[in-house]
Amino acid sequence: MPFEWFVALRYLREGRSQTVLIVSAVAIGVGVLVFLTALMNGLQENLLAKTLGSQAHIVVHPPDAQVRALHLDESNEVSFTRSEKPSQHAQSIGQYAQLLAAITAQPGVLAATPIVSGSAFVTRGAIQKSVTLRGIDLASFDRVVAISDKLHAGRFAITGTEILIGRELGQDLGVGVGDRVRVVSAENRSESFTVAGIFDLGSKDVNQRWVLTPLRAAQTLLDLAGAVSSLEVKVTPVFQAEEIAQRIARRTALVADSWMHTNPQLLLALQSQASSTNVMQFFVTITVALGIASVLIVSVVQKSREIGILRAVGTQANRVLRVFLIEGALVGFAGSIVGSGLGVGLAKLFVSLQRNADGSSMFPIAITWQILIAPIALATGVGIAAAVVPARRAARLDPAEAIRNG
Repeated sequence: MPFEWFVALRYLREGRSQTVLIVSAVAIGVGVLVFLTALMNGLQENLLAKTLGSQAHIVVHPPDAQVRALHLDESNEVSFTRSEKPSQHAQSIGQYAQLLAAITAQPGVLAATPIVSGSAFVTRGAIQKSVTLRGIDLASFDRVVAISDKLHAGRFAITGTEILIGRELGQDLGVGVGDRVRVVSAENRSESFTVAGIFDLGSKDVNQRWVLTPLRAAQTLLDLAGAVSSLEVKVTPVFQAEEIAQRIARRTALVADSWMHTNPQLLLALQSQASSTNVMQFFVTITVALGIASVLIVSVVQKSREIGILRAVGTQANRVLRVFLIEGALVGFAGSIVGSGLGVGLAKLFVSLQRNADGSSMFPIAITWQILIAPIALATGVGIAAAVVPARRAARLDPAEAIRNG
């Protein structure tokens, strides 16, 4: 065993009570850090799943047409006075297959799907409801919005004149799986459809508004033969959606709106949550560093005579310095290992105690290897950094004075 490691371990064993105390303090700090990080990450994932679960991360659509009003002044020169958006037919995307291929080739893009979207009415007897008609390619759409996991009744399939509707819309119309309804578009085109399945996306508004039809049926109803309204994209990681959207916009010459652009309040809430986690991590780190530094300074004072003897027999100052740096690293590492286990245990206990009425977790906990490895590396690094001051003090001790006054 190297000399520095032998001396460091001996000092830790001799001051067993101090070692146990500081390792416990580090363990508690790391345990709290692991628990809070897992809780915050779980809440963030749950919030993202609930808010983005029924929408794409990026929506690619054509730019809105603009028109400029012209004004002739007295010299008959044309001058622009204002810019207005005119009343216009819904814009569409043609040759979307090539665009889909270009989008899915972008780094970070998991899936993309064509969408035909427009306003319509669904009628059942005397009941009429205003809805958003969405023509989809079911296979690719499910990769962007996992609607197959949200199927409430019926089957996950739409062909020909079959549709999927939300649970609240089904209740409003009084229809179930196998019933027929009529869909009338804003262009006054209509078609009778059979309800193949009923979904529940966890949003009452979406469940009341969405009617999912085959792509071709929606193209016919909305007069968009061979074209689509938009392309919807799913990306990873979700917080790089705006960067990916900008790349897609440059690549396709279309408008690409990310969820970060269309949901600024959600983004602000998530950023505030992340900031809170960073603040807590900072104060836990400072507490751990001060605890390790104080114990090692006391150790230097207590071991002054021994350090003086080591220096007197020829031990180099840099070797004495390494002894206390190793002590700091060992204390930080040991405390972080115990603390990581403590944090995981706290998280599982918390989840088991806090349950919803249906038995699901009230507060989801997301435990990953990153959550465990990062605090271990942080605590070890903090232990080394906290040991720098006492280590330098030990290395600078005058051997004769240390032996005389130790």
